[in-house]
Amino acid sequence: MVDDKIQRRKFLYGAATAGVAGLAGCTGSSGGSEDSGSDGGSDSGGDSEEQSGGDSGGDSSLSLRVGTSGGGTKNVGLAVERAVSQNSDTLDYATVESPGYVGTIYRMEQDQFNGGITDNNSLNKALKDTGSFAEKSVDEIPYFGFMAFPYSIYIVARDGTGIETFDDLAGKNVYPAQPGYSTRATTLDVWSQEPTKEIFDQMNIQNMGVSDAPGAMEEGRIDAAIAYGTPGAGYTGWVTEYDARIDVHYVEPTDALKESAAQYAGAGSSTVAIEDWSMQQDIGTDEVFTWDLEVNYTFTPEANPDAVYELCRVVDEHNGAVNEAEEQFMDFDTTSDMLKSARENIPVHPGAAQYYKDNDAWDDSLTVGE
Repeated sequence: MVDDKIQRRKFLYGAATAGVAGLAGCTGSSGGSEDSGSDGGSDSGGDSEEQSGGDSGGDSSLSLRVGTSGGGTKNVGLAVERAVSQNSDTLDYATVESPGYVGTIYRMEQDQFNGGITDNNSLNKALKDTGSFAEKSVDEIPYFGFMAFPYSIYIVARDGTGIETFDDLAGKNVYPAQPGYSTRATTLDVWSQEPTKEIFDQMNIQNMGVSDAPGAMEEGRIDAAIAYGTPGAGYTGWVTEYDARIDVHYVEPTDALKESAAQYAGAGSSTVAIEDWSMQQDIGTDEVFTWDLEVNYTFTPEANPDAVYELCRVVDEHNGAVNEAEEQFMDFDTTSDMLKSARENIPVHPGAAQYYKDNDAWDDSLTVGE
């Protein structure tokens, strides 16, 4: 059940409603720099060269302008754009530069583009007016479309520190990535939940840029640090650097850590076999437990449902073409996998919802934006 504050949000889909009825007849790098914005600076929008926000107005020429921040997220967006250009005769798709996941939500509200890549943690905070959105809230939250990729996160410790489990991090110098990074915000949000809050409050959280972190670990100024990337695609750059320079080992999760990750609405969790996602060195485990920053394609309520439907079709039917261009993008075994990061408190865009219904992939626990 969505609380009163969330109910005030403009989950409206307006003039696009009439387009949904016609949808039933439609034919069916690893790592990189990380996108800041889950709890970082609150971008108010500003000027942009690309100001196209609404639908294209005609079935013969559908248009999506998708806000995409830098690093791996931009690579994913460009891979999707390439797949659309090769496999759709009707959809005009363009990648538009956007300042991080939080900035993307602000700019979508301002109709600077009608699609955007952002994450569940930022969306959750936008719904609740917390984090960056405590200072400047938004009246409109974008609808869910499909999962793009996860940044899966776990923690390692330098050899010789005596750290074996999460509880051993109390009193240690811990580095959860650079201030402003989405992975850092998600990590601190998970750790600060009960029942891990007591351990978290005793950590000495380190604040520095990711370019300085491997050196600080080598010098003994950081005892433990997060490791993250997209399983199967690789780790982010600064993690691969300390992996090559410093002997580290896996920090075993406690039941309390698993509980904190499970109950935090802004993150997912998973267990990944190390053979599918190994570091250069042996970190002493066959699998890792991760808390996940889930990154999604989202769309404004005004985005043409036919255009969203067509994009869903392309990334589903031509998933291999997207993966060939950028392996960080999700590998969908089934259409249902596209809904892997969908949340009950965030409606699904009508165009996407119709695609899932037409392909027997709809989840009845979800709601359609209307």
